[in-house]
Amino acid sequence: MELSLPLNYAGDPRAACDQVAALESAGLDAVWVAEAYGFDSPTLMGYLAARTERMKIGSAILNVYSRTPALIAQTGAGLDAVSGGRALLGLGASGPQVVEGWHGKPYDKPLGRTRETVELCRRIWRREVIDHHGITDMPLPKEKGGKLGKPLKILTRPVRDAIPLYVASLGPANVRMTAEIADGWLPTLYIPEKARQVWGTALAEGAAKRDPELGPLQTV
Repeated sequence: MELSLPLNYAGDPRAACDQVAALESAGLDAVWVAEAYGFDSPTLMGYLAARTERMKIGSAILNVYSRTPALIAQTGAGLDAVSGGRALLGLGASGPQVVEGWHGKPYDKPLGRTRETVELCRRIWRREVIDHHGITDMPLPKEKGGKLGKPLKILTRPVRDAIPLYVASLGPANVRMTAEIADGWLPTLYIPEKARQVWGTALAEGAAKRDPELGPLQTV
């Protein structure tokens, strides 16, 4: 078992980051940085990367609406580079208030968007040439207004080609998908002793479809 905690993001971000950095010497293994509709998570994670040496640094979470899958993959690769391979990428659908109320985006296809983002991040980190057409089109096709775009691969070389991807989920369908495709699970209102009672069926159904190469699902 490893010890982690969420960064306090309601107050002074530098003071909160400095407090977390000080806990590294006491044995803290990881910190999770939220953003909701406050300060953005990647800026604070970069600051933490500069202030720490061993601690893992995770986003909790980057929503899959306000950034494209490519930008999410770039952000994860950039954090992994400046932290020396200590990034954890927490993703999720967030909720309508943040997505519609703050970002002005329609809250549609949350599971499909999450699944697509996970798939594209992994392909981008492996430096595949991306020619993908689904909820997101890469490149944008002519029938949707595309003119000069061609399939690309990430310009730089990621430190790791498989950054751990954690998904925040609560509903049965989302938990099922998380157990199938994610490296880790970010539940909230979570009591370990009650997990099987509440989510046991969804976790088992997702695990039955899981690629063995992913290893066991990690839970925060």
